[in-house]
Amino acid sequence: MNINFLASKIKVFWRLSLLGIILSLCLLFLFSCQGIKQKEDGVIHLTLWQAINPPANRDIFQKLVDKFNQTHPDIQVESIFESEPQLPKLLTSVVANVPPDLLSFHPEYTGQFVELGAIRPLEEWLDRLPLKSDIRPNLLEEMQLGGHIWSIPMHTSNIGIFYRPKLFEAAGITELPKTWDELRQVAKKLTIDRNGDRRPEQYGILLPLGKGGWTVFSWFPFLFGAAGEVVTNNRPNLTNAGAITALQFWQDLIKDGSVLLSAPERGYEEDAFLTGRVAMQITGPWTLIMKSDVDHQVLPIPASVRPATVTGTGNLFVMKTTPAREQAAFKFLEYVLSEEFQTEWSIGTGFLPVTLTSAQSKAYQQFINEKPVLKVFFEQLSVARSQPIIAGYSRLSDSLGRAIEATLLGESAEKALKTAQERLELIWDDK
Repeated sequence: MNINFLASKIKVFWRLSLLGIILSLCLLFLFSCQGIKQKEDGVIHLTLWQAINPPANRDIFQKLVDKFNQTHPDIQVESIFESEPQLPKLLTSVVANVPPDLLSFHPEYTGQFVELGAIRPLEEWLDRLPLKSDIRPNLLEEMQLGGHIWSIPMHTSNIGIFYRPKLFEAAGITELPKTWDELRQVAKKLTIDRNGDRRPEQYGILLPLGKGGWTVFSWFPFLFGAAGEVVTNNRPNLTNAGAITALQFWQDLIKDGSVLLSAPERGYEEDAFLTGRVAMQITGPWTLIMKSDVDHQVLPIPASVRPATVTGTGNLFVMKTTPAREQAAFKFLEYVLSEEFQTEWSIGTGFLPVTLTSAQSKAYQQFINEKPVLKVFFEQLSVARSQPIIAGYSRLSDSLGRAIEATLLGESAEKALKTAQERLELIWDDK
């Protein structure tokens, strides 16, 4: 027999054997995790996967889970931290039929979970409770798909524009910008070239360079503010007038010379803002700016056609398991939407409450009135909208991100969005 042929056969055998061992170990691990929650003590043990950061927030969440467990002796929830990216492990658990009972995750993946048949619709449970009318109405957008409710919000937030008051004062700016035109003029005034080398020592605003999720997320407030969309009838629609206008506005800021572009895919970093290299930065209340000693305030996203921002929401999903386990999971969801949980969680973490009862509570009102920066985000909640949650959104976001990046680097907004739309149309029905 040919030696090379035999050697190749042996290599194939060992590769397949190794793959089989790895898959077996993965399945063994997953089944062992499942076994942990199947204790025969008359108590339903639920697992909840979450990626809550920073650790201080995880500690607050664990205390709240402990409270639930103490008041529900027949249901015990185990909160398990799964660092990002947890999606591959989650998909493996679904395929192996050993998913967690509850999942805290980004709502943008809802469509993908629905296609997999991995999550339980919630409307029959939620429609029986007065809790539904207590959830902020604009958060329903990221809970619903295809006529069903698939998740509940655990917390929410949104994006504004942080600014350096001392730099505004030094530039003679006394009025905060409320429109895009005003933002453009303010950004020009804040851009300073002290030595005349055409390389400003201070820029008006930082824009996130890149095609990743942060860039897309940061641009959505401007899309919504221009009455634009990226999805129509569950299909990509990137070439509508609002989308083109919103992307053109970012390019106009660049043409004015008012923009410092971030390092690629690092648009969330605050160094340029903290050192005074830029006077404004688009981000949310989770930013480290909030904890810095640098002077800072925040202004709402200036309006074009209408005031708007984008939600940054963490949602809870009930995975398909057994009727008894799902009913027990519903009890935990009910607790998460309670005034007790929402108020303690929001005050402890700085996230914004998702229920009207908690937002209007005496404890939360006292807290928010003492936090003027956070109050701006709280007051923007009424105009906040979510990113789409349709299946295939990850592909849409990727193509949109490429279009935004191309525009920031000089291509026309209309051409970049048209290219992205054509790319999506080629693959959309095959997603």
